[in-house]
Amino acid sequence: MTVPPDDRVFRREMATAYRSGWHFIDLVTAIPHRGDSLMVTLFGEPIVVAREEDEDVRAYRCLRRPRGAPQPVRCAIRYGMIFFAGPEGLRSPSAVPSGTA
Repeated sequence: MTVPPDDRVFRREMATAYRSGWHFIDLVTAIPHRGDSLMVTLFGEPIVVAREEDEDVRAYRCLRRPRGAPQPVRCAIRYGMIFFAGPEGLRSPSAVPSGTA
């Protein structure tokens, strides 16, 4: 295994490797009740996964700028597990959370 000579090269290779596909976050049982939340870091971005008042599980990107509203990111529930839709789910302006499916 070779180590990339530059941090930019490493980041580009990681983005290419993880660009597509769904990635496991945690089990739904980690947030069993309304109002429960879980904070994770995915691809260097802080993400809050919360169980809303309507019992749906949604994910939000935590913005670092002042007064920034949480930005929804794509997530899905399958087989009792929470999945996230890769790094383009963070950057896509059309990314909307999905409920239980």
